[in-house]
Amino acid sequence: MTTTVEQTAQLSATGVTVRFGGLLALSDVSITVPPATVVGLVGPNGAGKSTLFSVLSGLRRPDAGSVAMNGRDVTNASPQERARRGLARTFQHPELFQGLTVREHLVLAHRIRHAPRRILTDLVTFGGFRPPPAAENEAVDGLMEALQLGELAHRPAAGLPLGQARLVEIGRALARDPSVLLLDEASSGLDARETADLASVLRSISEERGISLLVVEHDVDFVLGLSSRVVVLDFGTCIADGTPAEIRADPAVRAAYLGEEPGGAGEEASPRQEETA
Repeated sequence: MTTTVEQTAQLSATGVTVRFGGLLALSDVSITVPPATVVGLVGPNGAGKSTLFSVLSGLRRPDAGSVAMNGRDVTNASPQERARRGLARTFQHPELFQGLTVREHLVLAHRIRHAPRRILTDLVTFGGFRPPPAAENEAVDGLMEALQLGELAHRPAAGLPLGQARLVEIGRALARDPSVLLLDEASSGLDARETADLASVLRSISEERGISLLVVEHDVDFVLGLSSRVVVLDFGTCIADGTPAEIRADPAVRAAYLGEEPGGAGEEASPRQEETA
């Protein structure tokens, strides 16, 4: 029987299995991302997080299982089709256009979503970006302010520190007004203050704009502090799915991260941070 959460999920995967030759990268993995909710995805190195992200975003087809957006099957849909349906994502390594300013990145992303014909006109006439309409200005300015990028608006993306480049990539993804955003190592390269600010911004964006976020991170404390629910993978299988408090106390999670025997004694500790995704 299908639950209400599954019926209204912005994004879901059911029974996903992926093999690389003789290696089972994912085994019968299911995950649900409800509307306007932040879901975290964590796990030790080699757990299968990046593979699952590739399946969800359409970069890889699963050997078994299915992916759905808003209740519609998109298992065989291309990344472009999923983007048109409201899926956006960031990558571990920001991919920015070195010849554009920070603001122009957000303007371009906004126009791709809302005025694609204008992009073609600008390129054909070699006129660059024409003065934007008021609605575009308002949307871009709002994102610039939310991500604290105002002082960098007219700075070329080339040469930006990694942390700032990540914020630009997040802004570019949000400028396309997605219903669900996949964030891959969003806090990497940020210091403690920037990480806290980013968590606050992402939480507000999810609540105020109704955007669902799926966050995969090496910074487990960041995920536990940001997410409403957290899914933990280990060796390609889901070993836990619950609230941050439940995940912190789960013996299987402690064993996966700390090498403890499930049910072992000792004070409760946060899972260790993994080194890479």
